[in-house]
Amino acid sequence: MTLPSHAQIVVIGGGIIGCSTAYHLAKDHKADVVLLEMGQLTSGSTWHAAGLVGQLRSSASITRVLKYSVDLYKRLSEETGLETGWKMTGCLRLATNQDRWTEFRRLATTAGSFGMEMHLLSPREVKEMVPLMRVDDLIGASWLPTDGQASPSDITQSLAKGARMHGAKLIENIRVTGFEMQGDRIVKVKTDQGDIACEKVVNCAGQWARQVGEMAGINVPLQPVKHQYIITEKIDGLASDAPTIRDPDRRTYFKEEVGGLVMGGYEPNPQSWVTGDVPHDWQFRLFDDDFDHFEQHMLQAIERIPALETAGVKQMINGPESFTPDGNFILGVAPECSNMFVGAGFNAFGIASGGGAGWVLAQWAIDGEAPLDLWTVDIRRFSDLHRDRDWVRDRTLEAYGKHYTIGFPHEEYVSGRPAIVSPLYDRLKKHRAVFGSKLGWERPNWFAPEGTPAEDVYSMGRQNWFEAVGEEHRHIREHVGIFDQSSFAKFELTGTDAVKALDYICANDVTKPAGRLTYTQLLNGRGGIECDLTVARLSDDKFYIVTGTGFRTHDFAWIREHISPGLDVELTDITESYGTLSLMGPKARDVLRQVTNADVGNSAFPFGHVREIEIAGSVVRALRVTYVGELGWELHIPIEATGAVFDALMLAGKEFGIRPVGYRALESLRLEKGYRAWGSDITPNDSPFEAGLGFAVKLRLGARFIGRPASEAIRAAPLKKRLATFTVADKSVVLLGRETILRDGEPVGYLTSGGYGYTVGNPIGLGYVRNAVGVSDPFLAEGNYELVVANERYSAKVHLQPVYDPRNERVKT
Repeated sequence: MTLPSHAQIVVIGGGIIGCSTAYHLAKDHKADVVLLEMGQLTSGSTWHAAGLVGQLRSSASITRVLKYSVDLYKRLSEETGLETGWKMTGCLRLATNQDRWTEFRRLATTAGSFGMEMHLLSPREVKEMVPLMRVDDLIGASWLPTDGQASPSDITQSLAKGARMHGAKLIENIRVTGFEMQGDRIVKVKTDQGDIACEKVVNCAGQWARQVGEMAGINVPLQPVKHQYIITEKIDGLASDAPTIRDPDRRTYFKEEVGGLVMGGYEPNPQSWVTGDVPHDWQFRLFDDDFDHFEQHMLQAIERIPALETAGVKQMINGPESFTPDGNFILGVAPECSNMFVGAGFNAFGIASGGGAGWVLAQWAIDGEAPLDLWTVDIRRFSDLHRDRDWVRDRTLEAYGKHYTIGFPHEEYVSGRPAIVSPLYDRLKKHRAVFGSKLGWERPNWFAPEGTPAEDVYSMGRQNWFEAVGEEHRHIREHVGIFDQSSFAKFELTGTDAVKALDYICANDVTKPAGRLTYTQLLNGRGGIECDLTVARLSDDKFYIVTGTGFRTHDFAWIREHISPGLDVELTDITESYGTLSLMGPKARDVLRQVTNADVGNSAFPFGHVREIEIAGSVVRALRVTYVGELGWELHIPIEATGAVFDALMLAGKEFGIRPVGYRALESLRLEKGYRAWGSDITPNDSPFEAGLGFAVKLRLGARFIGRPASEAIRAAPLKKRLATFTVADKSVVLLGRETILRDGEPVGYLTSGGYGYTVGNPIGLGYVRNAVGVSDPFLAEGNYELVVANERYSAKVHLQPVYDPRNERVKT
């Protein structure tokens, strides 16, 4: 095929993700698409994938993406005439211990919340489905009847044919050698056969995606890992429609193939491949068989299916798969380059994800915005830390090793730590802090009382920190505490057009005079919440923006990319320049008065204001704001002075009972107050009006801002979902999020976050109630509610207002 000189969109990579993206761009959007493949289609890792297709994930949006894949694979052959090998065999997941069984019961609830069919089976029922399997050690199994398996190469070839049918050009045996850039945009793709001018690039290069990205200055943090499985000879008694099987407690999986079994697993001691660049000539190639390393899986598999001991092995597959540091794949527009989109790092879920990932990635590339909440897989969840290939390798190998381990709530990664610490790290360790990690930052989750081990002990029920966190929670409600929140992301926007730029980007009014704070969302074109942050106006042409630790890359890129062209503004990330201490509790003002000469009385320093005050000889940006529902300040301190200010506050606060407090108490405090968390309670799928944040949208001002037309339409119509607070009387219930909400016995939504309210003395959660004809106050208030938790129903109470209101010292239960 002749190389075209120009294309609207160039897709790099001819595996299942690249072919799916090209197919959807051509079919759904009639785009002028050219796909470039270095070797032949499927020749990277697609051709040797095992082909298991599961659908259920903890994210509703990602589950929707995977369900779309299944729907596509079912119908694709009718369009293209090429079979996909799709078989809806269903999938069994086996449980051999009580913690795993609890996990499955919770997953069954999640499946119900997302509208998926999932059943819990007895060992006898499992034996009836797969007579060859030993079940005497089972507690039970989960059964997802709509899961299945497919042929990776066949799906890809069918997608490729469909793409060509709709006008896409697919060129094999051509290698991308670089890009011609103008600023942060790609204007030409350079190849070993010539250049192609283009408007956008989609990097679906699989294990080569990292080095393709680097040609444009983009970081794609993935690590190739060796993954092995075997294909056996025919096994007598194995049905052709046998379900796929995942045996996570034995770290193995099985599927039927031509009368035999495909069997592989995820070992705790995985083997990485290159940390550097993947060789260009690695096509249709495998590593040498490594039976010594695979023996651990073989022994476990024989225990489960004894017939394997005498079955002949037809072939061993030992090939590289791209994995990521958190086990989630990578989609979206790169923060470093405004017109390169990435689809890579699928953690052996590439076949299950391929159809849906191509669908949303194509839409993303056309619109410039994700079509739904894809935060868990968004490339902007990473940071500069993920440019360290050794760190990425170590964390990715840990994530691979956890592939089949029990997903305990609140579990932390241990590799690559500590990576980033605040100046208070050693001080807080002396206070017996138990740290967690967020985007590389070490943050105190809780503080262990004397005589208690300063470590997390994971459990599917109440964990070992429950009482200690309760004491921290009560301390904030009654006295005063300090949170080290130095990991907050912090930006400055300066310039003569700073207010004009932010007024367009922010949904709330940021044109207030200097000295004022604004809590605001940044909306997408659908009126959904892309960012949730605080904007402090320091002067006429200088703003200070504070957002969550994990959203640093995402929020900075969103703001930068939506500054209107030609404006005199500069956006700077100053996260490491300032430490942050949150001084919270009814005695916070008493402590602050001891360390500063500034007037911090309510009339001089009201809520929603920012002042520069002096503490311990340093000028501190003090923001009167709270995320816990008590009197408090965020103190943003020059990083080198953070320790001195902490020491001064601790000394001055001694008479008021001051103590350091961790993030787990922060979570329970904010739930009682009904404060939303971005990424769970509020997402790009949710509007401020649905989330109860309509007060923060400046529709009444007539100002032009991103998302205004959609917001006007949402406000004008009955709201089909609304966020509410729920409490459960049974104090033993553990709420985590994704629990189904029942109204008058019918499912109407699910919790977006959950925990325990120590002040109200009940499990507590936030969640959206849905109703196609509208959710009014009477509709919310008049229903009888239950929550489904680990497949059991518990009576619940709905609250239209926060359950804790310190203004009138009243607790609503």
